[in-house]
Amino acid sequence: MAGKSARFGTVTVVTGPESFLAERAVAQQVAALRAVEPEASLTTVAAESLTLGQLQEMTGADLFAANTIAVITGLEKLPKELAAALVAVAADLPDFVALIVQHGGGVSGKKTLEQLKSGAGLVIDCPALKPRQLADFVRAEAVAAHGSIEAPAAQQLVDAVGHDTRALAAAVDQLLADAETATITSQQVQRYFAGRATITSFAVADDCLAGRTGQALVKLRWALASGTAHVMVTSALANSLRQLGQYLAATRQQPRPRDLASLIGAPSWKVDQIARQARPWSEPAVARAIRVVAQADADIKGAAGDPDYALERAVLTITRLRGQ
Repeated sequence: MAGKSARFGTVTVVTGPESFLAERAVAQQVAALRAVEPEASLTTVAAESLTLGQLQEMTGADLFAANTIAVITGLEKLPKELAAALVAVAADLPDFVALIVQHGGGVSGKKTLEQLKSGAGLVIDCPALKPRQLADFVRAEAVAAHGSIEAPAAQQLVDAVGHDTRALAAAVDQLLADAETATITSQQVQRYFAGRATITSFAVADDCLAGRTGQALVKLRWALASGTAHVMVTSALANSLRQLGQYLAATRQQPRPRDLASLIGAPSWKVDQIARQARPWSEPAVARAIRVVAQADADIKGAAGDPDYALERAVLTITRLRGQ
């Protein structure tokens, strides 16, 4: 690793399957570059939709030599015919261009990834966190938000929320926002997840996966009326659907029952519940439901005018997908 932050005239590579941490790393590097050049323009393109013309426009010389930040996400989906062009561009960047490339892990696009890494000014790895690392992640999130969390409370939060880092980070933010002090205690975690999350956002997710449309809508409206943040609902839905998808994929491998918990990233006590939920679901239906949640998450963050309606529409769509 050549440096601690991205620089103009160099390539930054963010790699690894932990999508939440990768997104955060990209955002942090963009912020660092703009701290140096506040007027720098930013262009973000998904690799699968990138064209040669776009690549040249994003990273080429400019008559006005304006500082430019070019971000390419999902390198693993880059069209093969663009791989050589991207490597060549990265090797000869103008000194006013900062190129940030994100790769989500796996073998697709690995050759291009390694070529870019070999000449990168900064490489940031975002490997999947192991279950034993999640309590430390929660504590680090609390510290980064200028707070802290008791050690038992950190593990209690992991047990309640699961292994999704995005959902854990959102839970920490919500707990600190609601806390009277800067320290999250076990009592606060218990109170929040017994009264507002377990019986609200996570209960909504459970009812959605079980196809209980009416109950899911009632609990959703109660949750929102009682102050549960919209993002907590989308986080719960995303976490439950990811675990469901991981369970369906894992069972195709016919693992030993005791190995399922680690394979799907869920506490052992939750595996039986996921198994019951999974019976009417197919992997394509779960994939579609995850896309529905992603759209709802974008809607509640400003893409739509009515976040309550966006969540209700997501609930209705997800329950209809069950059994398809």
